[in-house]
Amino acid sequence: MFKKGSLLVLSGPSGAGKSTLIKEVLSKVENVYFSISTTTRPMREGERDGVDYYFVSKEEFEKEIEEGLFLEWANVHGNYYGTSLKPVMRALDEGKLVLFDIDVQGFETLMRSSLRDLVTSVFVTTPSMSELRRRLELRGSDDEQTIQKRLQNAIEEMAYMDRYDFILINSDLELSKRDMVCIARAAKCKRDKGEIKDFIRHWKNN
Repeated sequence: MFKKGSLLVLSGPSGAGKSTLIKEVLSKVENVYFSISTTTRPMREGERDGVDYYFVSKEEFEKEIEEGLFLEWANVHGNYYGTSLKPVMRALDEGKLVLFDIDVQGFETLMRSSLRDLVTSVFVTTPSMSELRRRLELRGSDDEQTIQKRLQNAIEEMAYMDRYDFILINSDLELSKRDMVCIARAAKCKRDKGEIKDFIRHWKNN
């Protein structure tokens, strides 16, 4: 039978509600590993190292890039973000659904990797840019200059929407939660070509 896990990627503008949807998946779907990203950006109030992100220096991050220790990485708003390879491979070997919150650059890198056959992808966004601005302002963690930067980045990210398997317009949070859980459960059925061939061979001989 199939032994390897699979990957579920969430991307979309900052403020679209990805973190809330991730928490819903973690609470409702069994055997899920949330891949904690490594970043060089400063820690925000209330965040914890090793829980929200692994916070490292720019020099440390660049050293790990050179050593090939990231599954994917990107430079966003002048800060590095990346996914460490070892814990992801360990979770896949344990048959888990590995859940990612990565930007479109990271998604593009992941889809060029050997794990692309295991990926189910979801782009999460708001119904409009004005609604995104409203949510960013309500969050209260960014000044106007940062909000403008995030909105500009969101415009650029939206150009990648058609590359994702699913589009989730997060206008009704409860409905979005239900849809996200359904997608996560379906993503657990994703298999790579090698494992499918092995299963067919096993199936014919039994």
